[in-house]
Amino acid sequence: MALKRVVVKLYIYTGTSGSYTSSDLKYTLEREIISTRTNILVEIAELVRDYIAINFNDDYISYTVWASASVQYFDSTDTEYSQNSPQVFTYLALDGYGEFEEGINPSLSTNALITTDNIYLPESTAGKIPIFAEGVGKFIVDSTTTQVTDSGNTNQKIQYITVTANATEVKIYDTDDTTLRKTITVNQVCEPKYTPIKCTFVNKFGAFQDVYFFKKSTERFQVTDTTFNRNIIDASTVTYGTNEGQKERYNLNASSSITLNTGYVVENFNSAIEELFLSENVWLRIDSKTLPVIPKNKSFVFKTSLNDRVINHTVDFDFAFDKINNVR
Repeated sequence: MALKRVVVKLYIYTGTSGSYTSSDLKYTLEREIISTRTNILVEIAELVRDYIAINFNDDYISYTVWASASVQYFDSTDTEYSQNSPQVFTYLALDGYGEFEEGINPSLSTNALITTDNIYLPESTAGKIPIFAEGVGKFIVDSTTTQVTDSGNTNQKIQYITVTANATEVKIYDTDDTTLRKTITVNQVCEPKYTPIKCTFVNKFGAFQDVYFFKKSTERFQVTDTTFNRNIIDASTVTYGTNEGQKERYNLNASSSITLNTGYVVENFNSAIEELFLSENVWLRIDSKTLPVIPKNKSFVFKTSLNDRVINHTVDFDFAFDKINNVR
């Protein structure tokens, strides 16, 4: 009999693949076939994304979930198929994105979860590089080799390579331990004048990525308020004190912003800044605190060594909170 409709039970959970229970059932979806088609499409990406709640406090946690879709098939008489129903499809979900040019449902990186081939670190400072544990067998930081293990648990699917202080190169290999998938050059930056500021954002692969801003920073804030005219006459004396203001402020607050400069970087670093601009989750590490910010710039010019000779990226950020604490 011809297919008429499907019922999809969507389970979203953490832990190991297939370890869901009835309490992990988040959605039940029903779709009927369109008469001019021979298949039924069910989009679950946005539904799953609601259950990936990303937060960051300089801790580099693996934010991934399993999504298991149990699909029941019904024929034109509304009878469930006796074979292959229900079918269970299980996917590992990360909060990343593909680009239009990559086509529908693009396969993102299965090894190094970073697009740029260069990172910049302050001298004598360790760094982090995200990898996808399922697709990496080992990595080498300079001459030190580390094997990667995958337990199957969501809490370690994204792992972060520790780039030791003053390292110069990281090589990431496939699970066969011989196929080199990516080489990342580590640039150690000596900055004697300014204090480097670390920016961490969720990149296109759904992993935390760091970008350091080494050069001049400018912080500012903008005040918002409302004023009104008040009656300052003392009714008993029919006078008023000149030390009393006729105009008074209320609903007073301020929003802070900061402008940062990367310093000179290579052309390949454009991809890191592009993904920073497109990220919904961005933080700055200032005075030992992790502060949420929003990139203020709404346009980005891709700089090249041919056009610009030396490349420095300037980024404006709004702090994602009011200056005066009004959290209630």
